[in-house]
Amino acid sequence: MPWHARSVEQTLEELGSGRDGLSTVEALRRLDEFGPNELRKEGDKSPLLIFLHQFKEFLMVLLLIATGISVIVGEFLDAAVIMFIVVVSAFLGFVQEFRASRALDALKRMSAPVASVVRDGEEQKVPAREVVPGDIVLLATGDRAPADGRLIEEYNLKVDQSAFTGESEAVEKDVREIPAETPLADMTNVVFAGTTVIYGRGVAVTFATGMRTEFGKIAHLVQAAEDEHTPLESRMGEIGRKLGLGSLAIVVLVVGLGLLRGEHLLAMFLWGLSLAVAAVPEALPAVVTGALTIGVQRMARRHAIIRKLPAVETLGSTTIICSDKTGTLTKNEMTVRRIWMGEQVISVTGVGYEPIGEFRLNDQSAVKDGGLALLSRIAVLCNDAHLLRDEKGRHHVVGDPTEGALLVMAAKAGHEPEPARIDYPRTGEIPFSSARKRMTTVHRTPADSVLVCMKGAPEVVLQHCTHYWLGGQALFLSDEVRRRILAENEDMASRALRVLGFAYRELPSPHLELTEENVERRLTFVALVGKVDPPREEARAALLRAEDAGIRSVMITGDHKLTAVAVARELGLLKEDDLTLTGTELDGLRDEEFIKQVGDIAVYARVSPEHKLRIVQTLQHTGHVAAMTGDGINDAPALRSAAIGVAMGITGTDVTKEAADMVLADDNFATIVAAVEEGRAIYDNVKKYLAYLLSSNVGEILIVLVAGLVGLPLPLLTTQILWVNLVTDGLPALALGIDPPDPDIMRRPPRPAGESVFTPGVTMLIGLVALLMAAGTLPVFVWKLQATGDVVEARTMAFTLLVMFEMFNAFNCRSEKHSIFAVGPFRNRWLLLAVVSSILLQMAVLYIPFLQDIFRVTALGPDDWLVLILVSSTALIGGEIGKRVLRSTLVPSPTGKNG
Repeated sequence: MPWHARSVEQTLEELGSGRDGLSTVEALRRLDEFGPNELRKEGDKSPLLIFLHQFKEFLMVLLLIATGISVIVGEFLDAAVIMFIVVVSAFLGFVQEFRASRALDALKRMSAPVASVVRDGEEQKVPAREVVPGDIVLLATGDRAPADGRLIEEYNLKVDQSAFTGESEAVEKDVREIPAETPLADMTNVVFAGTTVIYGRGVAVTFATGMRTEFGKIAHLVQAAEDEHTPLESRMGEIGRKLGLGSLAIVVLVVGLGLLRGEHLLAMFLWGLSLAVAAVPEALPAVVTGALTIGVQRMARRHAIIRKLPAVETLGSTTIICSDKTGTLTKNEMTVRRIWMGEQVISVTGVGYEPIGEFRLNDQSAVKDGGLALLSRIAVLCNDAHLLRDEKGRHHVVGDPTEGALLVMAAKAGHEPEPARIDYPRTGEIPFSSARKRMTTVHRTPADSVLVCMKGAPEVVLQHCTHYWLGGQALFLSDEVRRRILAENEDMASRALRVLGFAYRELPSPHLELTEENVERRLTFVALVGKVDPPREEARAALLRAEDAGIRSVMITGDHKLTAVAVARELGLLKEDDLTLTGTELDGLRDEEFIKQVGDIAVYARVSPEHKLRIVQTLQHTGHVAAMTGDGINDAPALRSAAIGVAMGITGTDVTKEAADMVLADDNFATIVAAVEEGRAIYDNVKKYLAYLLSSNVGEILIVLVAGLVGLPLPLLTTQILWVNLVTDGLPALALGIDPPDPDIMRRPPRPAGESVFTPGVTMLIGLVALLMAAGTLPVFVWKLQATGDVVEARTMAFTLLVMFEMFNAFNCRSEKHSIFAVGPFRNRWLLLAVVSSILLQMAVLYIPFLQDIFRVTALGPDDWLVLILVSSTALIGGEIGKRVLRSTLVPSPTGKNG
């Protein structure tokens, strides 16, 4: 039987405790048995292991083998250059993985530092990590629960569980046992580790500490949730593996043929090394990182902070956004929306805690008459919250959010709380409790009479009323009026409003004895007030834009189903044929049943952290690229498991931010859509520089391979290939990474998760330009070798021609299908600068003596440059012809143009 289903005495007996608490000796014994009350890292890896983990990638292994071969054959400069590339790549991967491993540290910061417990019959302060099962814990306003505990006493206790369950309203606690199947969010007799007392006092007996608490289960889920490989990471890894395996096969072929022809073993090692290095796109990781970094900078200017570089691109391929409700789609600021008073329904405008809005009756601005003044006075006086303004002029509430919403309502009506509290000082109160379901306060008026104010559940408040307010006077409350008030209460509740009733009574005697019988009778009912956590104004437009981009949005919340459905309908998120599901209903579904329904469900309500994780994992299992947004600690495991986790920067907890890939600095849901646009643009540009870099790699392989097969001297040395792949190719590739996006980019559906980056346009450019490079470079190499008999000069021509081919090809790659003249040859000024810089760097290698020695080249004359320019320009001419053929043979893609 779970602890919440047991009585207080059963719980104490089972835990071997009592109201006087444990003895010090027993507490020490249990601390030794159960361990410290703290979160621990599971399978934690040291920084050294994280760094070594980076070397398991296939391309890294290939480069390490190339380093070893360089050392064996005495090419120490080549070995040093390749090893430098390997270490830098490993360091970049280490930084990202090490940052991602810190999620648990934020959870630890949410744990209480000290706890008040009863031991040996006396109250003591002990470090929270020393709390053990069976400890009697004392809780007061402002305290954070150190562990999970069953309440044994409570005095008007209210707990803020919003970061834990996703429900924005404070939870009233009770000591009575509840059914065993009660959902986590409805366990009113349990306090959970990490939640905060905002009102009243309580006493609880601890039944779970450390990793056994619900808090600890979240920590386990955060650590156990696997980081999904992003689409870009997966595709780049696939490309690297294919190139590496292909290069190994070619190396074996060339070396084998050479040895059969009687070639020297050392010479064959050099050929194999050149082929291996030619096949590896060394600049690709740096260019991908550079392009994504530029995307990060753009997003930062739009209030999205990227914590993991691939997140930008992943958003571009997102097919579904799983959004928390509280604080993400809503303000997490309770707001009065509707008032029933004097037989009239008044709507209240404005959102959140800013006291800006008006009272409207029949779509007309309602007069702030005596009725509103009376209601405002009761709402302010029968209230323990405070409405404060920070240094930036923003309002916030200290105390219960529901009471804060009433203060904002009064301020909108022109009645500031503090002056009323000064004029009507409180002389007594009968506090709210879950049993009474009402709060009553007694005040002395300026006329030295007594004012009794009451608020609470409407049906309870009505039981204490004999009159109701109408037109400035108190009229007899007939049974018919009672029925109308209760019917209006039900109507408000059906709109997902949380309703309170308000009443008052004025008495002449200032010496009234404070008892329920004296003050809570013959009251005048004033109004019903309906409150809601309102949707964000900008969220609706953002959801529509996401829908235009072919992205589904789903609400996942710990709140009640009725509330969730109402908010979803107001936002336009819940369509006519969409389904809703609660956590209890989800528990009743087998995996295969859930997989069949998951595509039709738009709202999940009353869910736990485990439910959120199951939802996200199931969506991704069915082929979705899922983004999860959230702000509470309950969102952290699902954020970690989703293809991309998006945390709120203002309302989000540190735990959520650490687990997320991206943080929204302005908590604006619309920023996600801007990130989607940026991600799609980045992916388009990835294809551009992929075509650019791989055409160079394939061209180099063909040049070295054909030369080896026909018995020519090695046309390109390892250091020369590395220079082309890393430096002269790297700058134009980065410039292609910031090409302007297509105008229709947010009218395309998301890319299929398994879609290849090798579209017809990319494949055509790689193959065609690689063939032109080989067909141009090898004849020039042979011509120069025969003309001069100098292999160094011939290699210099081949080396520089390869660079010039790439410069012309950079302009080819600005579009897969469209002519460079159609997209504007000078539109990307960064590309022009990159091309000029690369040519100047190549000239430095050719004409600076110490660089000549490193790269084993010689200076070229004007006639040589004329040949280089004429031959390399065929890359641009060939690319234009190939695109023209492609345009005439391919049907336009339904996702819009690719170029």
